[in-house]
Amino acid sequence: MKRKLFPLIVLLAFVLTSCGGGATGGKTVVRMWVTTNNAFIAGYESLITAYEAGHPNVDIQLENFDYELYLQTLQTAMPAKEEADILQLFGTWTSQYFERLAPVPAEIMTVEQARQTFYAAPIGGFIVDGVLYGLPEEFNMEYGGVLVNKTKFEAAGLPYPPEWQSMDDVVATAILLTQKDAAGMMSTAGFHFTAADPSSFSFLAGIKQRGGDFWNADHTGFTFNTPEAHAQLQWMLDVVNAGVVDPIVFNDTTNFVIDSFFQGKVGIGYIGTWAIAEGQTNFPDFADEWDYFYLPPIQGEPVFVADSGWGLAVSPNSKYQDVAWDFVKFVTANPENATQWNIASGTIPAMPVVAESAEIATAMPWVPKALAILPFGEYLGNMPDRDLVVYEIIYPHLLNAMQGVETVDQALEAIDTEANSTFH
Repeated sequence: MKRKLFPLIVLLAFVLTSCGGGATGGKTVVRMWVTTNNAFIAGYESLITAYEAGHPNVDIQLENFDYELYLQTLQTAMPAKEEADILQLFGTWTSQYFERLAPVPAEIMTVEQARQTFYAAPIGGFIVDGVLYGLPEEFNMEYGGVLVNKTKFEAAGLPYPPEWQSMDDVVATAILLTQKDAAGMMSTAGFHFTAADPSSFSFLAGIKQRGGDFWNADHTGFTFNTPEAHAQLQWMLDVVNAGVVDPIVFNDTTNFVIDSFFQGKVGIGYIGTWAIAEGQTNFPDFADEWDYFYLPPIQGEPVFVADSGWGLAVSPNSKYQDVAWDFVKFVTANPENATQWNIASGTIPAMPVVAESAEIATAMPWVPKALAILPFGEYLGNMPDRDLVVYEIIYPHLLNAMQGVETVDQALEAIDTEANSTFH
């Protein structure tokens, strides 16, 4: 998930050969950039076909890029005004890119209408200084959801579905699922929560559930070195020390949650719902029975923070903004179409009316399980550089602490200092 540098000449060559929409053969050509995700792309392709059937004069051309290359491409193309007409955008990025995005026209949707249409967390990132810059497609909830291996539960004599009333129950279950090989190396992690997203977002949720916050009063800086943050990180270390996961063997780069779970190396795998479709697509021969459930809160209400997930925005440089926005509304704000995309992509809907639908309940039974906690989701907040803060500051220090490289105090002091430096 960390960003890498790519040769600038390659990116410039790409941009110069792939800019702008146009008219070809009497049709309006609208170009659309998305990140590479097979399930996402399948959902877009079917909706593009449906839209073009109703608009025979429009040709929507879909192009996809690996996550890291997509970031670099946006950062190169947008200043040069060479980006595609429609951009799939992670909502939390909007605060970084909004000056190079077209505001949503009022006839498409107003800010007030958007707040009434979507959950607070997904729409939050697309609003900057009271202006709406895109429409969300998913509730990007990295908090609380886990893949559970039914086969391993039954082999360990554990009740299934899980009967968790507290996180202590989860840890007790995980201890019984953990296994080591003859050399003493952990071969099965009972509870794999030590990848970047689950570690980071459970850390942030734990702060909130303990009554704290990681933002200062006016959201101009972070407050990571607090009693609530200390208590949450210490709890994470205590769980590691209970023996349910070895963060040296199981982390974001070694035995990643999805891969290790669908290779039979994990009993309970903490990961967002997007992993369900990825697992089904990439591991079709996985023989164990499994399902998806939600964890209890650390304490009190299940308050958590979430990124504003993937959605669609439009370039202000597009010659066909009216067509682009019409397609964006067709995909994101039409409940039937939004339902189709959420089912194809395996994502939690951004719209309550879709999340609560019978179609979603049938196709994705893990979504009804989340309905009780979705309203507790709060938008993560507009960070100067979300990926830098989460993946290059918070997670590495959390992992260092869990691996015994840093103390809790050292990790929190470093997170606080480095995260606040991103504002300068």
